[in-house]
Amino acid sequence: MNAYEYWLTFDEATKNELESITDKAELEDRFYKDLEFGTGGLRGIMGAGANRMNKYTVSKATKGLADYLNACFDGEKSVAIAFDSRNNSQYFAEVAAGVLCKAGIKVFLFETLMPTPVLSFAVRYHNCTAGIVITASHNPKEYNGYKVYDGKGCQLVPEFADKVIGYVNAVDDIRDIPCEALEDAVKSGKLVYIGVETLEAFLAEVKKQSLYNEPSELKIVYTPLHGTGNVPVRKILEGKNVSIVKEQELPDGDFSTVRSPNPEEKDALTLALKQAEAENADIVIGTDPDCDRVGVGVKHKGSYQLLTGNQTGALLVDYVLKFKKDTMPENAAVVKTIVTSGLGAAIAEKHGARSVQTLTGFKYIGEKICLWEESGENTFLFGYEESYGYLAGTHARDKDAVSASMLIAEMAAYYKNNGKTLVDALDGIYAEYGYYYDCLETFVLKGKEGAEKIQAAMKAMRESGEELFDDLDKLLDYSKGIDGLPKENVLRFDFKDGSWAAARPSGTEPKLKLYFSVKGENREQAEIRQQAIRNTLATKISE
Repeated sequence: MNAYEYWLTFDEATKNELESITDKAELEDRFYKDLEFGTGGLRGIMGAGANRMNKYTVSKATKGLADYLNACFDGEKSVAIAFDSRNNSQYFAEVAAGVLCKAGIKVFLFETLMPTPVLSFAVRYHNCTAGIVITASHNPKEYNGYKVYDGKGCQLVPEFADKVIGYVNAVDDIRDIPCEALEDAVKSGKLVYIGVETLEAFLAEVKKQSLYNEPSELKIVYTPLHGTGNVPVRKILEGKNVSIVKEQELPDGDFSTVRSPNPEEKDALTLALKQAEAENADIVIGTDPDCDRVGVGVKHKGSYQLLTGNQTGALLVDYVLKFKKDTMPENAAVVKTIVTSGLGAAIAEKHGARSVQTLTGFKYIGEKICLWEESGENTFLFGYEESYGYLAGTHARDKDAVSASMLIAEMAAYYKNNGKTLVDALDGIYAEYGYYYDCLETFVLKGKEGAEKIQAAMKAMRESGEELFDDLDKLLDYSKGIDGLPKENVLRFDFKDGSWAAARPSGTEPKLKLYFSVKGENREQAEIRQQAIRNTLATKISE
């Protein structure tokens, strides 16, 4: 209530919004904590209140970042800022720009919406000290977010995020954080607008990752899901037979044609699949609002089958390494996360590449790229995670649905020219490496009560996990730090037959996630085993 009373002293619109709320639970959710600036920055529901995304929480995060940059870096500092198609994204980007300019930091602000991987590229292209992108990625329309990147275009890893968090938490009165008018910042040279030229430079780097350009009759249906992919993905697929889902072509922060703009979910691709069926297309490609994730549908034996992130990742690892076999360096490496299927790792090793594992979050894959550039220990070829994020090459240090869309289209064309679909190709991989059944189950637990349930469930699994399964090989508790990785609230149950399951609270949404990777002779056998493991873990979550 103290926080609520404090916020009533803010501007009139904020006061009116808060006073109109009569639901006590709603008020509690807005004020039981401050919206946390974590390792991924901010992400939350938009609205008035300390636990919401608004101009005040954005200003606080930006003031903390500015104080960090001014304290820890010498000379001129600069920050690149991008934003997606969400409601308030451009406004929040402009607020951040004004706060930085007032703090004496130069800003390169995109003049129109732009994909997250382009921001990652722009940080190094413009020789910036840091980067910001305003996006909530694939979350529902109520959400927005604020992600921070270091001078190498990589999302902040805990070592540096903790330093920024310290400066953010030190910001006291957030009502009147100094903010420079953008027109004044332009006149003084502190603010520079960027756009087309930076995007073209990014696309030129993406094209260097191209592997197969033989003529093909492949038909593609593409949907940007009202997001930032519309222009760059269409540009990178120029010359191919691409049909756009018109209803989802233009930016729309309400994402009015979908329940949630998440290409991981089938209903987000409903319109694209319907159009593909009408046009007899071979594949469907859908990118999320900030164009860092991509979903794929494949026509196979008369109907469309959606690929999982693990399946697409395995196909891409096989495709990239197959085409690079004559040019692959001895220390070539593929990177995946600890909750991503082992199939891609098996493929990489058979092709002669090293397989390296990181914690969940593409920032850790980006960190590997940066470390290896300095040490020469490995040469990065490809990185991916089960949540539909992929990166080939080092032009970006975050997952990139622009380059991934290009490679998926090329890969599908290659197999079509050889009389196969991507499903045929995947079946061939299973025949060679064994069947992997990989899936994810999500428990949505909202609000303060939900956060407490998630903590209790992780505690219960942590304390009794070793007694839950007769065939458990080992229980890995990543909160203790394993294999030299940073500490993370993840539990992984490794079984004696090579299968595993993992439990992890989402870092950006009120969710507890269960990941499964089950090896078996066939899908039916693997599904039965997965359900048995799932049911055992679910009992601990519901206790």
